[in-house]
Amino acid sequence: MPNDFILLYTGSSIDILALRSALENKNIQAIVKDNSESARLAGFGTPTPMLQQVFVHRDEIELAKNILAEVF
Repeated sequence: MPNDFILLYTGSSIDILALRSALENKNIQAIVKDNSESARLAGFGTPTPMLQQVFVHRDEIELAKNILAEVF
């Protein structure tokens, strides 16, 4: 992941959907990383299924943190 993006949140796919929607409503484009899906596609298992990570651009991290606090 490029250094311009910062991890905002790690959680279930359901939580990620809500957060991503709230971010998009404020014109923040988030990157969602799903290691379990990548592992499944490659034929491997993962110890933490259904967990995803949301990354946002460092210029938008403070606004994204405020949105995160509102959603959860």
